[in-house]
Amino acid sequence: MRSLCVYCGSSDSVHPDYLAGAREMGKVLAQRQIGLVYGGGRTGLMGAVANGVLEAGGVVKGVIVESMNTSSLAHDGLQTLEVTQTMQQRKWRMFELSDAFVALPGGFGTFDELFETITWAQIGVHQKPIGLLNIRNYFSHLWQMVKYAEQEGFIFQEHTQMLSISDKPVELLNLLLQHQPDELAVKRWMRQ
Repeated sequence: MRSLCVYCGSSDSVHPDYLAGAREMGKVLAQRQIGLVYGGGRTGLMGAVANGVLEAGGVVKGVIVESMNTSSLAHDGLQTLEVTQTMQQRKWRMFELSDAFVALPGGFGTFDELFETITWAQIGVHQKPIGLLNIRNYFSHLWQMVKYAEQEGFIFQEHTQMLSISDKPVELLNLLLQHQPDELAVKRWMRQ
């Protein structure tokens, strides 16, 4: 794994543990010599994960939409900052640059990016690993919802297994590195 895309929130008005967890994730990426790909922001968890990578000597590539490329939102200390015209172009570019994906706590934008990435895996667009960094149990209810959807027949078990979850960055990265795509998952989705 050479690069990992992180989806996360940009709000500064969050519990300090979220910011610390994002910074730790960045530090671990740099220590493992895995480049960060993310939305290019300087605030909230976005800024914290980027700063964690940079402080530990790692490489960060930001991809930001033109309307958000302002001095108050865009991180000015990155090695690379690409600017796209639309959010759809931004998400696709982040996908192209990344070997795996991790969602940290965030809001609707994070959920959108996460579920689109999962859906792309489900229909066979990619077989890249996807994880949730469960800081302060942020994703525990979401995980329960996914398991309930599986129980009720809306999600196949092999698609649930595409997701890894941990509250520890090192453990989560290890899970992503061990990820083995299920070749039958896409066939089952297309068949049933």
